[in-house]
Amino acid sequence: MEMTNWGAPERKYHRPEAGLVVTEGCHVQGYASLFGVRDQGGDVVRPGAYAASLAALGASGRRVKMLWQHDPAQPIGVWDEAREDARGLWVKGRILQDVERGREAAALLAAGAIDGLSIGYRTLRAERDGKGQRLLAELELWEVSLVTFPMLPEARVTAKGDALDGDWREVVLALEAARQSLAGR
Repeated sequence: MEMTNWGAPERKYHRPEAGLVVTEGCHVQGYASLFGVRDQGGDVVRPGAYAASLAALGASGRRVKMLWQHDPAQPIGVWDEAREDARGLWVKGRILQDVERGREAAALLAAGAIDGLSIGYRTLRAERDGKGQRLLAELELWEVSLVTFPMLPEARVTAKGDALDGDWREVVLALEAARQSLAGR
């Protein structure tokens, strides 16, 4: 059975197991959504669900908004990149420290007090499977927020700082995995 929801915006929170990475300075990156992973609300995002929305934003010269805790009155930065890959919706951006809430968010990220990412969207096309899960096939992506409690526990910032590309990113991911392993003992 196919469903379409043209109503109020929805929000999904995600904490990737690799962690939200905040590099030196105000740059952040991570997975805001993972494909095929059931969130705490019973929803599963299908690959390609963001493609049309990201294309429309790009064609119009607009970007996905970066908000604090889904509050439209509190933009805290800009997402320079938002793209789908085989794993999910990956974002990379900058927290603006000229904005008071941006300074606060950067400090909280650096201290490890928050590390969640969450999406704000409108469902355009979805269906329910036999397990009661809602399979999200097409979403209009509005924003990705830094949040305290993501709906998808695996959605987190995976890098933070000024320059975590290539080999350095792999080092950070390995260190984060080791830290999580030690914390689990």
